[in-house]
Amino acid sequence: MPTRDAAYAIVPPIDKAVVPKQYQIAPGDIVSLSVFGEPDLTLEKLPVDDAGFIQVPLVGAVRVAALTPGEASTQIASRLGAQFLRNPNVTLNVIEQTGQMVTVEGQVAKAGAYPVDGQTTLLGAIALAQSPTRIAKLDEVVVFRTINNQRMAARFDLSRIRAGRDPDPQILGGDVVVVGFSQAKSIYRDVLQAAPLFNVFTRL
Repeated sequence: MPTRDAAYAIVPPIDKAVVPKQYQIAPGDIVSLSVFGEPDLTLEKLPVDDAGFIQVPLVGAVRVAALTPGEASTQIASRLGAQFLRNPNVTLNVIEQTGQMVTVEGQVAKAGAYPVDGQTTLLGAIALAQSPTRIAKLDEVVVFRTINNQRMAARFDLSRIRAGRDPDPQILGGDVVVVGFSQAKSIYRDVLQAAPLFNVFTRL
């Protein structure tokens, strides 16, 4: 899995990141779909499911999450044109936005989905989840991001970022952050919790 410079090539630092100029469709959005001259394929409200798909007549499930409306329109037109219509003119628009969200999972105090903006960083996203747990593996914090319809992953060392030794990467809507689990810390914690029970320590 990419780390250090290779990781920042996928998830750039906040001071070098560029916020997308066009809105990218997110799970929970509501879109409208129209196909010129095909009223049966025109839908006023089409929900984007949690996995990022919409159900399009004739072609079925189409993943539109992380695409711009124009990119989604092109993809649907390609699917329709391959089997059903000649040169379809497809228009997809976002009519209701859920807002951009990041999902934070793993060893954090409160895993969940949180709103982000163009200034949200990895440290900020983890702070939204009320910080790492005591058994978190801080050098195994992974950010998953969809780039050009490909799922990419980059690993960061949170302790180096906190110390200012590595830059803080920008987090975008649709990212998934997973904080790793430290088995060594877990064993140490279990020993400390069991110590009073088994009289591991003796008062001097």
